[in-house]
Amino acid sequence: MPSSDPKPVSILFVCLGNICRSPMAEGVFRSLAASHPSIARIDSAGTGAYHAGDNPDPRTMSVLRAHGIKDYKHKARKVRVPADFEEFDYVLGMDGMNVEDLRDMARRKGVGSERVRLFGEFGGRGMEEVGDPYYGGGEGFDIAYEQVTRFSKGLLKEIEEAGKR
Repeated sequence: MPSSDPKPVSILFVCLGNICRSPMAEGVFRSLAASHPSIARIDSAGTGAYHAGDNPDPRTMSVLRAHGIKDYKHKARKVRVPADFEEFDYVLGMDGMNVEDLRDMARRKGVGSERVRLFGEFGGRGMEEVGDPYYGGGEGFDIAYEQVTRFSKGLLKEIEEAGKR
């Protein structure tokens, strides 16, 4: 018998510095999941504190605005262990190194890492990674946008299907 009132889920998007890929994923997912009853909380963080307190990269914000996401605001932060591993149902790394770092952080603090997954699992093409566009040109941000949009739609579909069980 399907649950009539599924527990809302929370999602944390994670990349290295929390100024390019993970805030882009957060902004896109917020836009797609606006007022979605199955979503409780959406945030992003970095495995490193390199840019803690900084705004997202201007290229990230430019791509979001170009796609109609104009009200997104964020300040970079580092993943909090164990808090983020306990508060979020999904802890989604943008690439394999992010996932490895997250699992290592959890292990060092004695926290379970079963919530850590590769965001690209939801893109329909296997274990796809979102490459870091930081050191490249604008085209890398456009590619990242396409990926995080596709992955976000796949994640929403999984959450909706889980709510029907």
